[in-house]
Order: sequence, then structure tokens, then C-alpha cells
Amino acid sequence: MRIDLHTHSNVSDGTDTPTRLVLEAAEADLDVIALTDHDTFGGLVEAQEAGRRHGVRVLTGIEMSADRDGRSVHVLGYGCDVRDPGLLAELTRMREARRQRVPQMCARLRDLGIAITMDDVLMQARGAVSLGRPHVADVLVAAGVVGSRTEAFEQFLAEGRPAYVPRYATELGRAIDLLHAARGVAVLAHPWGRQSRSVLPAPYIEELVHLHGLDGIEVDHQDHDSHTRSLLFEMGARLGLVRTGSSDYHGAGKVDHELGCNLTRPTAYRELLARIRGRGGAVPR
Repeated sequence: MRIDLHTHSNVSDGTDTPTRLVLEAAEADLDVIALTDHDTFGGLVEAQEAGRRHGVRVLTGIEMSADRDGRSVHVLGYGCDVRDPGLLAELTRMREARRQRVPQMCARLRDLGIAITMDDVLMQARGAVSLGRPHVADVLVAAGVVGSRTEAFEQFLAEGRPAYVPRYATELGRAIDLLHAARGVAVLAHPWGRQSRSVLPAPYIEELVHLHGLDGIEVDHQDHDSHTRSLLFEMGARLGLVRTGSSDYHGAGKVDHELGCNLTRPTAYRELLARIRGRGGAVPR
């Protein structure tokens, strides 16, 4: 069984429709995917309907924006009740915060001599429910200012760069609690990728397990080298965490993250489903 538990559609910052994402998953010989768009369940129904047609199980998922001491981190939620009022209210608040900072980023880019407007971003986003920096990056690519989203972030949009604007995100412990209240399970996304190891050190992850019941950590991810994967796998075993693997697929929006480039072990997937069932959450049929 081939399982990829972290993918994005154009409902957030991927480039494939939910249906196209499922078709690509089927072509990649995946049996199970999770659609984990940023701060929205908006593409889930379409993806699950496509999954039933094309023989791919689609696990209910989300990648929730979170904050630790002013630093951005992400937590994946699986099996949540997509109608839970508490979770939905927080996701709405975060999507609005995403949207509100876009005009500020455009203004900062204009101050740098780069002509870009909110209308340009909305046109590039093509109706995405969850608006974000990648859509600003896409405008910069389309205008020939940079060659890729990665370059746009490195030059302008990443934290500390000239067009970066902070925004509201849920405190990480509270985000885990909200996912649990919605009958889902919580898995830290790429916890030691890029700069995040200093934000999520091992003692703090252990604290999240004891104080908030953190369920898992994403181990096999393109942002983790082999040594980091080994450390996370061993730590996860010691803490009783589900250890997942995934592509973090964004279609054309992120290079070197092809569907299935990292996979979740079937035993880990079964453990994840058992935890979801234990909370009364939703599992694929």
C-alpha cells in the first residue's frame, strides 16, 4: 500500500484542482492520500468524490497555521469533523488574516519598484479559498521578476525579507486542542525542516505530547535529511508518536516534491486510523 499524507490543491496554494490531484495520485500508483490544504477543507468533497471514481482513498486532512513564540509552524489534522464550529471559526479567522496581509505585501513590493496589486494576486489565485504568499509569488513569476516561487520567497516574501508581513496564527498547543475537539488527530508537519528545529526542539515536542496529546510527527519529508529523519524516527518511537511520511505536493508550485516521493508506512497509517476512530473521527471507506 502506497500512502502520501500531505498534499495541496489549488483551493489553497497548490496548482492542481482537487480532481486533478487525485488523478495524478492514481497515476503515481498511490492507494491513499490526504488532502491537507492550508486552513481550509474547501477542496475535500471534490477530492473524495474523485477518489471514489478513480480508486484512491482520500483521508480528511488540513494543514493548520500555528505559532510558537512568534515563529510560524504547521500542524496537520486528520479525520476532523469538517463542521466543527470551534475549528471552523478559527480557520475563518486565519484565512481572513491571510487575505488582509496581501495588500500590505503588495504595497511593500511597490515601494521596491515592483508594480503589483491585490487584483493581480486575486487573478493569479484563481478563486483559491485560502489566499497566501505563494499567490503573491506567482504574480512575481508571471511578471518575470523572479523565476520561481522559491526565488520569490528568498528575495522578497520569507520572514525577514523586505515584503514579508506577519499575520495571525493559532498558538500551537491550542491548534492541537482544536483539532482534537473536532475529533481529529494532530501531527507536526516537517518539524525540523529549514529553520524550524530551533522553534520545535525535542523537549518542546515532548511537552506537546504530555500537555496536549500530540499524536504524531512527519518524519520523511523533503526538508529533512537522512540524519534528521533518523533522529525524528527514534524520538517519535520513544514518545509513542505516529511517524508519517509524505510529499508535501503542491503541483507546479513546489519543485522536488512529487507525489509519492516520501510515503507513510502502512503500519503507521493503521495506527493513525486507530487514533482517529478512537476520537470518533472520519476515516476513508
